[in-house]
Amino acid sequence: MKHISVLVPKGATALSCIEGPFILFNRVNDFLASMGKPPMFIVQLVGLSKDAQVYDRLFRVSPDLVIADVYKTDLVIIPAVNGDMDKVVEDNNDFLPWIAAQHKAGAEVASLCVGAFLLAATGLVNGKRCATHWLSAHHFSKMFPQVEMVSDKVVTDENGIYSSGGANSFWNLLLYLVEKYTDREMAILCSKYFAIEIDRSSQSSFIMFKGQRDHQDESIKKAQDFIELNFQDKISVDQLSDMLAIGRRSFERRFKKATTNTVAEYIQRVKIEAAKKDFETSRKNITEVMCDVGYSDTKAFRTIFKKNTGLSPIEYRNKYNKEALVL
Repeated sequence: MKHISVLVPKGATALSCIEGPFILFNRVNDFLASMGKPPMFIVQLVGLSKDAQVYDRLFRVSPDLVIADVYKTDLVIIPAVNGDMDKVVEDNNDFLPWIAAQHKAGAEVASLCVGAFLLAATGLVNGKRCATHWLSAHHFSKMFPQVEMVSDKVVTDENGIYSSGGANSFWNLLLYLVEKYTDREMAILCSKYFAIEIDRSSQSSFIMFKGQRDHQDESIKKAQDFIELNFQDKISVDQLSDMLAIGRRSFERRFKKATTNTVAEYIQRVKIEAAKKDFETSRKNITEVMCDVGYSDTKAFRTIFKKNTGLSPIEYRNKYNKEALVL
């Protein structure tokens, strides 16, 4: 039997990230029983105290156990906890040494969506890859620079430390764990029962690039403004550094520090975001959109677009624009 400990954190928690694992692993037990096999999982809710936590002002979740009662577990699941992440970590700080100790004793650890912030606060993913909701990826990278944020991934597996992408992507991580703990047949059965697309590996097509502006470097903000207003044109680093009267090397260093992107990466992401909006709302063909956002090489445009979204331009347009014609 595998013991699964689903944390009941303090703060604004995504209730589905507590309910989902509880339901799924218990449903696997039901499926096994229907096959004449013994159950595999014991799923328990674990809190810092026995006090019920109230989520969304409506739902009360009462832990089965407190962390002091759990001598050993096999899997710790950290649900998504929302709000000011510094306060989230502070409010749930007592979980952190317990999670680290359980991992040291052999337990695996899985964070769901922005539960990655609590996972990272344990230090267990320092120097390792971690996923979270794409909208929180920039904040995560600033808060935990020692962790390799992979904002495009749906599931990461760092030798038994797992994380999932945004929102409902946690179901894909749960299916991944079901397959690991049971077999492929059971994972497929669960995917069909819960109507979850199995083996989804990328959340790139959902990412909306807004430009990273939560910094105080006003000169870099001016450079961002210029890029976003003139992305159709050819913009060089020298042009931007001259415009702001900053040496090239200093400008590049400050730009990367402020936005976590190089200048070239930022320009590319702005262009691709504009192309995505064109594909979503217009009936323009691939060449027209490509030219609108300042690309002249079709192959290069297709390669860069797929790298950023996980889909080809045609696949993206057909997915998000019902009016578009397949060309």
